[in-house]
This record gives sequence, structure tokens and C-alpha cells, in this order.
Amino acid sequence: MDARTFLDILHVAERLKDTPRHCTTSRGRRESVAEHSWRISLMALLVKDEFPGIDAEKLAAMCLIHDLGECFTGDIPTFRKTKADREREDALLADWVDGLPEPTRGEFRALYREMDAQQTTEAKVYKALDKLEAVIQHNESPLSTWEEHEYALNRSYAFDTVAFSPWLTELRKEILADTEKKIETEQP
Repeated sequence: MDARTFLDILHVAERLKDTPRHCTTSRGRRESVAEHSWRISLMALLVKDEFPGIDAEKLAAMCLIHDLGECFTGDIPTFRKTKADREREDALLADWVDGLPEPTRGEFRALYREMDAQQTTEAKVYKALDKLEAVIQHNESPLSTWEEHEYALNRSYAFDTVAFSPWLTELRKEILADTEKKIETEQP
């Protein structure tokens, strides 16, 4: 890859630093998509030993690129994202990926196909971490920033996604315990 192409890719990805997410940080600042992607990448590094035989490099790559489509559409919370929103984001991302040089184009296409298919352990773990990070972040954010429906969502979100793994299921239960404690202690 030539230096100019490398920089052009980084300039597009930089948009995620300024793309706000629905969640706030523990200090009440809106988090960015880049911050979310960084933390699920850290989570991937920390959980890799819980999944013997996992391709840790592939898992990390999935975590790093999973929200690049939001460079073009911004973040739309999962509970507001429509089928049309997903299709638009997927099409814009695919157009961008199609313009990347080989072998990056092929590598990204393969990763996105695998992530969408949700058949491999790496894809399942990435998806679980993506959803769990959002719930963890909600637990860390001030309760005053939660919308009414998020009380139920934080109690139920991602249990289906982690069901394939006893370890991730246990983690989700611990996150739920944090949710219940937060609601009990911070509710006015």
C-alpha cells in the first residue's frame, strides 16, 4: 500500500473520533465511536485466553473495523436503527471498501462477511463484546442520562448473543448485577 492510500484510509477512519454515540462516559461526556471500538478491542485482548484456539488477530481486526460504516452515517442506536438505516450504512461501507487496494480490500470483505454470518467463534465473540461494551458503558454513565426504555434494555440486552459461551454468559450476569445495583443506589 502506498503512503497516500494509507493516509487516506486513516483520514476516513479519523471521523470516528468525532462521531458521537448514544452513551455517555462516567463523567457524562458523549463517547465517540472510536472510544467504543478501542474498548471492545481491549476486551478482545483480555478475553482471548477464555477461547482456546481463537484467532486473536482476527478477533481484534473485527473489533477495530466493525463500526467503520459509521464514518459515513454516524451512530444510530440499535433501538432506533431501521432496516433502511442498516442497508444505507452497509452500502456506503461496501462502496468505500471496494475502493481500497488489495490485499486490504479482500481482507476487509472477508472479515465483514464472517462478521455478518456469525458462524465462527471469532465472529460470535466480536458481536458479544460489541453488545456487552454498550451495556457496561451504560452502567458507567450517570443514570440521569438513561432513557426510560434503557432500564429494561440494560437488564435484557445481549443475553441471546452470549448464550454460546458459558464464560460470556457469566460475564453478562455480572454486568446485570452491576445494572441492578446502579438502579437501586442511584435512582432518585
